[in-house]
Amino acid sequence: LVLSLAWLGLALGAEDKDEEVVEEEDKEKKEDEVLSDEIKEEDNVLVLHEHNFARALSEHQLLLVEFYAPWCGHCQQLAPAFAQAAAELRNESSPARLAKVDATAQTALATEFGITSYPTLKLFRDGNRTHPLAYTGRMDSQGIVRWMQRRAGPSATLLQDTDIIAAFINSQDLVVVGFFKDLKGEAAQAFFEVAAEMVDMTFGVAEAAELFEMYGLSADTVCLFKKFDERQTNFPVDPSRGLDTAELTRLLRIHSLQLVMEFTNETSNEIFGAKIPHHMLLFLNKSSPDQLSLRDSFRAAAGGFRGEVLFVVVDVTGHGADVLPFFGMTAADAPTLRLVKMESNRKYRMEQDNFSDSAIRTFIQAVLDGKVKPHLLSAEPPEDWDTRPVKVLVGKTFEQVAFDETKNVFVKFYAPWCPHCQAMAATWEELAERYKDREDIVIAEMDSTANELENITIHGYPTLHYFPAGPGRKMIEFKSNRDVETFSKFLENGGTLPEEPP
Repeated sequence: LVLSLAWLGLALGAEDKDEEVVEEEDKEKKEDEVLSDEIKEEDNVLVLHEHNFARALSEHQLLLVEFYAPWCGHCQQLAPAFAQAAAELRNESSPARLAKVDATAQTALATEFGITSYPTLKLFRDGNRTHPLAYTGRMDSQGIVRWMQRRAGPSATLLQDTDIIAAFINSQDLVVVGFFKDLKGEAAQAFFEVAAEMVDMTFGVAEAAELFEMYGLSADTVCLFKKFDERQTNFPVDPSRGLDTAELTRLLRIHSLQLVMEFTNETSNEIFGAKIPHHMLLFLNKSSPDQLSLRDSFRAAAGGFRGEVLFVVVDVTGHGADVLPFFGMTAADAPTLRLVKMESNRKYRMEQDNFSDSAIRTFIQAVLDGKVKPHLLSAEPPEDWDTRPVKVLVGKTFEQVAFDETKNVFVKFYAPWCPHCQAMAATWEELAERYKDREDIVIAEMDSTANELENITIHGYPTLHYFPAGPGRKMIEFKSNRDVETFSKFLENGGTLPEEPP
């Protein structure tokens, strides 16, 4: 039996040895593939690693590389759009190609290019490995294609005679034309940089003297031509300072918007992306002819505030119905006016709505001059607001509770729809239960979507603030672990966490 088992062992060993040889050969084959500089493709996207990266740079004039992580949700979401953009660029025989690198596996490349988040997109031009350009376009197929097209060809079309420039200007609702006497000068080069970045606009450039004369220009000027509002807006180039790319980008963004926007699903991104510090809103019911007529005086007031205040009409029965709760309003409140400071979300309203253009201008100027107090939202306090362990605060009751000099008050500012707030609710209730018999400690919460405070702005949910007893209206933000034991240490230590032994 022993001899039989020994023989069987030798036979099995021989079979295992054959399998080991095959496995070793497969392993060597895979290593050879990895070490090779061969470039494979997946859905028209080049698959790169540290052994073929240099080859890819040498073979492609423009290479947009996505550094991704296989587990990253944003990367997975981008993948089909990235592949579609790669196919479109390849079909039009563009010199631009798209590639991807698994940054979690190719750690040397990730370190070399400073990859700290996913996905990160970088553009490599003419084989230059040391100074890749960060991708600044939209994360969709059309955005990627247009961004790459601007870098593959001239970012602005050369307009050489009167017929061509007239046709170019009439071809779209909005075009930008740079008039430069020297297309190789610094101002023109700065203009080309702006054109390369602003891929959602169409850019042209003109040098001929007759074209300057045709549009009433005598010096280098960037002109915005529109089929709405004013036909032509000029931005002269300062002879001493030259052309500031950031300033030109800002001006083009501002003046590309209609003087008065209507808040719709299509325009909302433009409105919020305009980076105009104040928004003046006219809430009206478009089905009412009387309310619709208010737009004329609203428009008349808008001209003097372009760039500082964006004028927006909101239909309370249409797309605008969704924003009414943010203002504590219902459709029945229309017509009415509100001004919003975008940085702080502070809202301002007239004491009594007056829709004349002069009244609107006066009101806006008073807000800009700091002469009008914000209109603060407040819900009504629940009847049992102070009978439960967690005290329910509203705008009207906040001051008397939070700044009670005899109590230490710990407040959770939350939004009902916030999943982080919902996940923390049970912990906050447990904390309140622990301290419900302590006269000097109050555990409270406030719905910040329905209540606003004059001197406290909440930027994220949940936000936790501690208001210690005593004079001085002190406020301490809690920024540590959100569990009952850590909260308790914070409260027992007077609003700071004790230092842990090393």
